[in-house]
Amino acid sequence: MNTRMRRAAVAVAAGAMAVSLAACGSAEEADGGSDSTGSAAKGDDIKVGLLLPENKTARYEKFDRPLIEKRIGELTDNKAEIQYNNARQDANLQAQQVDTMITNKVDVLILDAVDAKAIQNSVQKAVDAGIEVVAYDRLAEGPISAYTSFDNVAVGKTQGEALLTALGDNAKDGEIVMMNGSVTDPNAAQFKEGAHSVLDGKVNIGKEYDTKEWSPDNANANMESAISALGADNIIGVYSANDGMAGGIITALKAAGIDVPVTGQDAELAAVQRIVTGEQYMSVYKPYAPEANAAAEMAVALAKGESLDSIASDKVDSGSAKDVPSVLVDVSSLTQDNINDTVIKDGVYTVDEICTSKYKSACDKIGLN
Repeated sequence: MNTRMRRAAVAVAAGAMAVSLAACGSAEEADGGSDSTGSAAKGDDIKVGLLLPENKTARYEKFDRPLIEKRIGELTDNKAEIQYNNARQDANLQAQQVDTMITNKVDVLILDAVDAKAIQNSVQKAVDAGIEVVAYDRLAEGPISAYTSFDNVAVGKTQGEALLTALGDNAKDGEIVMMNGSVTDPNAAQFKEGAHSVLDGKVNIGKEYDTKEWSPDNANANMESAISALGADNIIGVYSANDGMAGGIITALKAAGIDVPVTGQDAELAAVQRIVTGEQYMSVYKPYAPEANAAAEMAVALAKGESLDSIASDKVDSGSAKDVPSVLVDVSSLTQDNINDTVIKDGVYTVDEICTSKYKSACDKIGLN
């Protein structure tokens, strides 16, 4: 995938994006065009389809879905009908779910693809049925009308930079293991690209894996293989593309008596607790509200036949669409030093949720109370 991002300042405050819009958007143009091919503009009683990819990662059911649904309700005086499904990491099931949305005649579809390439035909079918598609979190192939995600190359850079900070002057004193995400997820390729841009030449990469389905179990097995191949004494750090895999990796490391810095992404509660105890070095904190709000706002605008000009300040190319109106949200590195200023400040978790009895002494030690 050749992705071109023309970054403007992304100022997407949670719940503060306006939808005072003008021209109509075409469901037929891959670039989200400007000429309407539909009927008269709709009011607030629109029908929105929401398809999320899996439920193993905590974020989708805990954050993304309720945030998107809440914002759509705010934008439509709670008159919009939202139809929801989760594909449970099954690309074939998700294709069936798109067919159901087409049958149910939703006005717009917010789609987080299990497999960004495999979903292309389903996106085309939806567009042919007059349904505009907002690609959410992953850049789905096909004639999508809009896209919102985080700056995924920046995510990988953030992870790589954090690992270098943790390794310090010892960055070349051994070998690191790179545990990338699934090849079916275009974001994983961008995370990898960003990480390599920072790490290459500054560390020795002993083993590198693309982890099927982002599975913690697969990451655990891969890590065990890396330990066997490289030797426990030679591993000085692990690049993990997300928190779920970091959990599986850390289990393998602990079993082998290895204590090295491990990266992550998504700021899952278990990962934050591992960061508190020092088992995991960092996670990438991605504020879900701006991303979710952007998806809701673009979806409502498209359903009503309105322009995205005041919402989307970026443009992105996929392998099958050019100049897709996009919102790209910035990220930050979460470590022991800034838990208060990130997930707690933003209301993602409370201190009590993080500092349960098991973690109370570790929280006290780093001043998290």
